[in-house]
Amino acid sequence: MGRSRYKIYETTHPHFVTCTILHWLPLFTRQESVQIILDCLKFLQEKDNLKLYAYVILENHLHMVISSDDLHKTMQSFKQYTAKQLLELLKKENVTTLLEQLAFYKKAHHQEKSYQVWEEGYQPKLIQDEAMMKIKVDYIHNNPVKRGYVDEDIHWRYSSARDYNGMIGLIEIERLW
Repeated sequence: MGRSRYKIYETTHPHFVTCTILHWLPLFTRQESVQIILDCLKFLQEKDNLKLYAYVILENHLHMVISSDDLHKTMQSFKQYTAKQLLELLKKENVTTLLEQLAFYKKAHHQEKSYQVWEEGYQPKLIQDEAMMKIKVDYIHNNPVKRGYVDEDIHWRYSSARDYNGMIGLIEIERLW
């Protein structure tokens, strides 16, 4: 699953992860591409025991606090499936500029593929205690505010901030850790 200096020692504990689109290309600017991410997360919640504690999806990356029975396997499944679906969507919608960029910036050692969607790795950081969990959840929810996209975190549709403020979000999250 790529070259990473980050190691997972507690495979079933919550981790803060970041997934970035190759070369920070803006792939999540349309509802259809974000829905691929949400659908995959829902599937992994049902079939792979994924626990999603917090998330935010921005135009070119996403942050999550997650756990599963095998985080490395879950993330590998997530990135492989979403890459395939996102490429199919781009081809169907004839988004040639993004497709050309995903081919151009593809890492040289990915010779078996024509495109690369995700940057390698996902930078897992073990959530060691409740204080760290709160810091990471707040960071995730504040990301669109910090970027100036919204004034309040609950206004960002593709985030679990609503769930943490007594509203119903787009995907089920775990509130107990």
